[in-house]
Amino acid sequence: MPDRLPTPEDTFYAFFLEVGILAQLSRALFETRLPPGFTLPQFSVLNHLVRVKDGRTPLELARAFQVPKTSMTHSLAVLERHSLIEMRPNPRDGRSKCVFITDAGRAFRQQALAAVTPDMATLATRFPADRLAEALPALTGLRQIMDAMRDPVE
Repeated sequence: MPDRLPTPEDTFYAFFLEVGILAQLSRALFETRLPPGFTLPQFSVLNHLVRVKDGRTPLELARAFQVPKTSMTHSLAVLERHSLIEMRPNPRDGRSKCVFITDAGRAFRQQALAAVTPDMATLATRFPADRLAEALPALTGLRQIMDAMRDPVE
């Protein structure tokens, strides 16, 4: 009996399997380059604050990362303890706090990126960066669709 042709669903399963494995490998690689005691989720918060804009509440950040508020609170506490972020009263309601990246946080982010740059250069010698560049529009489009799917319809 001949093998069946792959369905679109089969393609998505295979794709997400590869993405998951890549996520695990890249996380492990990146965390080896961070200073002891720091994790990729903590770096990711700093990166998000630079990339998207700081001044978000902890709840907004938890929703953006799709993690429980308690997990985000822990990450923020570590970052604040190291003066990489600061919490300020929310000007919109005065009760909650907003998260702002500090100059030290920006420097930490840059140092972390610099620490992993040699690994990226090694990867570039083994896998052509232009092939990744070709895939980026498709990946961005899929991310945008999935982002929209996770937000509740009002």
